[in-house]
Amino acid sequence: MAIAISDTSPRVQYTATASQTSFTVPFEFFADSDLIVKKTAVADGAITTLVLAASPSSATQYRVTGAGVTGGGSITLGGGATVNDKYTITRNLPISRTTDFATTGIFPVESLNTELDKIVAMMQQQTVDINLSPRAASTTSTAYGLIFPELVANKILTVNSGGTALEFSQSITDVATVAGIASDITTVSGIASNVTAVAGNATNINAVAADATDIGAVAGKATEIGRLGTADAVADMAILGTADVVNDMNVLGSSATVTAMNLLGTSDVVSDMNTLATADIVSDMNTLATADVVADMNTLGTADVVSDMNTLATSDIVSDMNTLATSSNVTNMDTVATNITNVNTVAGISSNVTTVAGMNSAISTVNSNSSNINTVAGISSNVTTVAGISSNVTTVAGNNSNVTTVASNISDVNSFANTYRIGSSDPSSSLDEGDLFYNSTSNALKYYNGSAWVSITADTDALVKVSSNDTTAGYLNGKLVAGSNISFTENNNGSNETLTIASSGASLDDATALAIALG
Repeated sequence: MAIAISDTSPRVQYTATASQTSFTVPFEFFADSDLIVKKTAVADGAITTLVLAASPSSATQYRVTGAGVTGGGSITLGGGATVNDKYTITRNLPISRTTDFATTGIFPVESLNTELDKIVAMMQQQTVDINLSPRAASTTSTAYGLIFPELVANKILTVNSGGTALEFSQSITDVATVAGIASDITTVSGIASNVTAVAGNATNINAVAADATDIGAVAGKATEIGRLGTADAVADMAILGTADVVNDMNVLGSSATVTAMNLLGTSDVVSDMNTLATADIVSDMNTLATADVVADMNTLGTADVVSDMNTLATSDIVSDMNTLATSSNVTNMDTVATNITNVNTVAGISSNVTTVAGMNSAISTVNSNSSNINTVAGISSNVTTVAGISSNVTTVAGNNSNVTTVASNISDVNSFANTYRIGSSDPSSSLDEGDLFYNSTSNALKYYNGSAWVSITADTDALVKVSSNDTTAGYLNGKLVAGSNISFTENNNGSNETLTIASSGASLDDATALAIALG
């Protein structure tokens, strides 16, 4: 078998079209079994080695044409391929010599050609294997003659510290831990400029370094530290990094205060602290940083109070706090700190606090009446109730003249309230002649005549009595009684009724007399 081995890689890969069955083999091979065909499924990446068959019946089987032919051949699947599945075709000759030449006699040139062709083909196969393996560049100065180290369980292959060899030293567990905080590493990378800014404050940092325990508590607050790494915040920390303030921070570094600072470490509060970090306010904070005041701040460091402080941390209110931060006012604030519930109530009226802040001397006076303030704080539920009907209060306030009128006639109002009553049964006490009462059981309006309750009824029909002694009033057609030979006839029933008087056999005098009697 004499074929020409072309300079073609004995490996080819195709991405299948829908229902494709035929694939070209562009390199030479000696037998059908020299080819290996593998499919990589696009759906899940699963790799399947296809089966050589003379009559393939499915897409997992194939037949070959072109063995021993220069230029290669093709394979044909027994069924259509799935679109985008990958098919890899490689030549896989056994690395062996199948012919041994005799030492004498005729030299078999054809067998020699075949053996040489197979040797070249085997060399091409080795080239494919080499290309699929990691290797150093021909110009390397560090990886030539590199030896792969012994395997070590749960270790990752790395280059040693000298850059001269490979080693298994890094723990997979450590790498997995670092991978789990990848987002944190990205966050720190994004605040590199802030880190640089902090590095410029080495003196202040050295002062803080003595507080390792407190720093450990703060170390879990990378996000808040990122907010503090701005130029303004760094300037503020430079102000805060004095010996006095560091001493104050030692006082503040208790677990309770750290918890309170966690509540303070939000972006809104950090912004408020930037506002507070002026020299004047730092001086005020030195005044505040006594053990008693720190204890008060622990009391203030709850979520509700922090929310109130966000409300208070505007530039106007900060200016007011500068006014309040004198030693005498700090003493007053110590007193107020014992009434933190009342402070939370006051925090909701920060605009009023701003007004009051200009009256610090008056506040000192109010402080001397803290017991009264506590009394008012004890009825905060009533205050809340009134706040819930503020629209009604506004409505009443808009009718203050009417309210004044009612107030000036309150005796009349009270008198009417005593005169008119409503109930399910007639009253039996506090009775005055002329009292009015609505009985909700009988749905009747009554008046008291001095001895009994009498119903007031509406009657549009005219009733008559024969005389003042008549006990029963009635309608006209019921009060008249026809005599002998006289008849009464009611006309226009239900509208403008009339009464006809007629005689039947009576004398004219009788009828005339009756007419005169009726008037």
